[in-house]
Amino acid sequence: MSTLRSNRNKYLFIVVSFLLWFPQFLYVPIFSPYMESLGGKYTFIGIVLSSYGIMQLLCRLPIGIFSDVKKVRKPFIIFGMLVSMVSCGIFLFTDSLGWILAARALAGISAATWVAFTVLYPSYFADHEVHRAMGSISFIVVLAQFLGMSFSGSIVSEWGWKAPFWLAVSFSILGVILSLFIFESKEGIEREPLKVKELATVIKEPSLLKVALLSILAHSIIFSTMFGFTSNYALQIGFTKSELTWIVFAFMIPHAIATLFMGRVLVPLLGEWNALKTAFFLASVFTLLIPFVQSKGLLLTVQIFSGFSLGLIFPLLLGLAIEKIAPEKRATAMGAYQAIYAVGIFAGPFFTGIFNSLIGISAGFCFVGVLGLLATLLIIIWGKDHAELAEKSVKTSKAGA
Repeated sequence: MSTLRSNRNKYLFIVVSFLLWFPQFLYVPIFSPYMESLGGKYTFIGIVLSSYGIMQLLCRLPIGIFSDVKKVRKPFIIFGMLVSMVSCGIFLFTDSLGWILAARALAGISAATWVAFTVLYPSYFADHEVHRAMGSISFIVVLAQFLGMSFSGSIVSEWGWKAPFWLAVSFSILGVILSLFIFESKEGIEREPLKVKELATVIKEPSLLKVALLSILAHSIIFSTMFGFTSNYALQIGFTKSELTWIVFAFMIPHAIATLFMGRVLVPLLGEWNALKTAFFLASVFTLLIPFVQSKGLLLTVQIFSGFSLGLIFPLLLGLAIEKIAPEKRATAMGAYQAIYAVGIFAGPFFTGIFNSLIGISAGFCFVGVLGLLATLLIIIWGKDHAELAEKSVKTSKAGA
């Protein structure tokens, strides 16, 4: 394949990947307030927000396995783009809370097809460039989230609640069209399909299960706060809908910067487990502070530190998830990891919505803040075990020498 065609395939795939996520995050900052304006109670809002996660929990692993069995990725990518378009269309044409729940569940199914994206894109690169490929596509996800969320408050303030959904449908249609033209090589289609026995062995790997549990807690925090109820709280303390853009900026810019800072500074300085412990502790502290903040400036400051702390956590967990997995099983491990952490995308908003309804919106932030402290405690325990194993390994190797 020529370099020109290879680059064209990569760029087209990057654009399609962007168009999967951008429409879905165009409405996230205004989504909870929008449902509240339609009469939705916090418990119901929590159910709608959690449906996005539960559909990923149910669908991500089956999509990955079925994709391996059929030995193709492109049809699943096109399917994901189509489901995303339908989801955005339902939001646009209905004010029914029941249909809004169905639309958000469909968005979760669309997000579940990301497994196929993350398997196909690295195939455009040489083996030694796979990490660069994953870095590029991870950046596109953050960019789509940031750009999508940045302007939704201003768009609603200017043109009304439905305006983000009009834009989302338009970009989704473009994404469906472009997805028809992405390239999938026919080479290697005779590879052996995934074995259920192998899948079970990988899922039972203790290190993967530990990291997956921590990821459940981390996703519970972010999907209950920035991707959940933070906008509701901001509106309660005096933010206007257009000013929600500043909340997004304050959170997402440090969130993106933290990814670079983590690998180049924090991990070399503290080590993986200490860096993770520090990041989780800070994330929990700044989440617990939110209910005590009554001024706009202070909430923006808290968002800066919260976004940075959570931005450190996710790449750390991603690396730790496959660190002890054999290279030939890492794709299976990643599929299992993504499916397991979807529990947090579901459970966090679901229980936060219940707490908010029963006690008040401050209770939800306290709940997920405590989850962060629980994660910190688990890391302290598991970090000691990790250090002891590492020390034994060093002693064994010295004795053998």
